[in-house]
Amino acid sequence: MLEGKVAIVTGGGGGIGRGIVERFVAEGASVVFAEVDVDRARETQAAVGERVVGVVCDVREPHTSEALVVAARDNFGRVDVLVNNVGHFGGRRVAFHEQTDDEWDALYQVNLAHVFACSRAVLPRLVEQGDGGTIVNVSTIEAFRAIPTRAVYSAFKAAITGFTRSLAVEYARHGVRVNAIAPDVTETLQVPYSRWVGPEDEHLIPTWVPLGRFGQPSDVAGVAVFLASELSNFVTGTTVHVDGGTFAAGGWFPTEEGGWTNRPRRP
Repeated sequence: MLEGKVAIVTGGGGGIGRGIVERFVAEGASVVFAEVDVDRARETQAAVGERVVGVVCDVREPHTSEALVVAARDNFGRVDVLVNNVGHFGGRRVAFHEQTDDEWDALYQVNLAHVFACSRAVLPRLVEQGDGGTIVNVSTIEAFRAIPTRAVYSAFKAAITGFTRSLAVEYARHGVRVNAIAPDVTETLQVPYSRWVGPEDEHLIPTWVPLGRFGQPSDVAGVAVFLASELSNFVTGTTVHVDGGTFAAGGWFPTEEGGWTNRPRRP
């Protein structure tokens, strides 16, 4: 579905980013991926093989975004897709009033600033080429619901929603589509559910997730392929929730008796 396309994926060495790189290549794309960890970059490069170029860099650093576009141009001649995947919920989990300016700035850099920078670097290329292109921003369910002690993280992720919508409308005249993905309960390097949930609690997973399991990077990658391919040619400015139904559930939980409650005794 992506035959002949060239994609840039940030954070492509692990978790959701790695899943997207693997699936894009399987669908025929060539991929330049950014990865801050040298070992992960090398391992991904070796495992995925041809049509993949890993760039060891920190997307928070100035000029990194331009370097990724140059890598795509020099290795594959063009760029068609940008996946802004990098993000992190931060360090200390403390009350809002106890957080520092430096902590807020770090959250801005890792969750929003590089999304702006990479998009700005890629868009002139997409406009120049004259045959459209796509940007996919990976957000989170916390852009749409509360996450206590992570209010600033939530605010920056919510900003991605507004950015996605406005950019989609602004560049639609050039055939460029911009969409977002909001995952939840998905196994990643940051949230390793398989390590957090022991065998004694596995029976509770269907209580937490309507579809009855945790998500995998491949689940998000499938949606990324949809948004990057011609299957979504009339889709722009929207967010796809990839969460097994948690956002739709809105705090409703199944009971052992087969009913439903929004007042769980054991949330």
